[in-house]
Amino acid sequence: MPALQYMKRRIFIAILALIIISQIPFAYRRYRLRRLQNTIQQLANGRISSSSATGYVDYKGAIHVHSFLGGHSTGSFSELIAGAKANQLDFVIMTEHPQAEFDTSAMTLSGSHAGILFIDGNEVATANGDRLLLIPGASNASTMNSQSTQQIIDQQKASGGLVFAAYPSESQNWQSTKVDGVEVYNLFTNARAINRFVTFFDGLWSYRAYPDLMFANFFTRPADNLNRWDQTIANTNRKLVAISGNDAHSNVGVSLNDSSGNQLIGIKLDPYERSFRAVRTHVLIKQGQGLTRESLIEALSLGHCYISFDLFSDASGFNFTVANSDKTMGDEVVLSTQPRLIVRMPLASRVVLIKNGSAVDQKSGTTVEFSPDGAGVYRVEAYLDALPAPATGQPWIFSNPIYVK
Repeated sequence: MPALQYMKRRIFIAILALIIISQIPFAYRRYRLRRLQNTIQQLANGRISSSSATGYVDYKGAIHVHSFLGGHSTGSFSELIAGAKANQLDFVIMTEHPQAEFDTSAMTLSGSHAGILFIDGNEVATANGDRLLLIPGASNASTMNSQSTQQIIDQQKASGGLVFAAYPSESQNWQSTKVDGVEVYNLFTNARAINRFVTFFDGLWSYRAYPDLMFANFFTRPADNLNRWDQTIANTNRKLVAISGNDAHSNVGVSLNDSSGNQLIGIKLDPYERSFRAVRTHVLIKQGQGLTRESLIEALSLGHCYISFDLFSDASGFNFTVANSDKTMGDEVVLSTQPRLIVRMPLASRVVLIKNGSAVDQKSGTTVEFSPDGAGVYRVEAYLDALPAPATGQPWIFSNPIYVK
């Protein structure tokens, strides 16, 4: 009997030791997030005030956002407005899923709420298998699944609206159409790559202290989508605007409700506040115009915008312009004028210059200058090399291109 008890004790100790050893990596991952947060805070102390010398005002917002109206979300309007307000967003572009019984774009948030500009839009599926974001939405969105991608684009443009290709990796038909732009990064698509087993234990160790920064554990540069964007511009010889998609649904979590639907206990893993913090699309609007429905749609159509992963640091104040002119991202410039491309940033960064999809130069600082070596499509990516793991080597900003003719 004593021998049996001794054996049981040894087995218990061995199992306990295995459990403890298995948790060491997750304890270390929590330590990494703490170090990352400290570095982000240190960087914020060295932030340079945004300059108005470029003649543009930077407005940050979220695009590709859903509410309870579309059937794929549980998020309420009040939660949505609160999440946008907590992130000090200037605008939110709704992209409600259509419903056969009612017009979701007409019923969603529109206009100013809590000082935030909302635009009513739709996300639709086409007969060609493409997914499109319509800005603003359309009253006949529920019937568009029987129409071709180009037919929908033509209808939207005739009404003065914009069309962006969503989930570009899932269909290639959009590349031969005249969409206004493409969603080169989608937060939900990135999140689908999560290892649930790893994330579960990460959550046990890190969720309470660093719920937002857990995003850094699985964030990846959207290399394939960036390549598709670059190649489509080259193949079609036309402008194509890049945006990010928050794809915010606020529908992941667990809860216990009473018979009347009131929540007794619950936790939501993707609240709007968290989705809006991870990635944003910043739009540049000329000083004096102000942020309105019309000026926002116009700026997006021109490509006067950039994508930033503001969880790592707020990118407000970034700009990619042509020296001694009012030309910025999305604009054209003539090579014969010997243009100089200027990048301004609120934090010292490593800036990679990309021409026709290939990296051709890089410089570091808060203001850097490049001289085009020929006609082409020039864009930049900015990296905060000071960030430790798990954000090491990950991008901070993707600009839209300047087109040198």
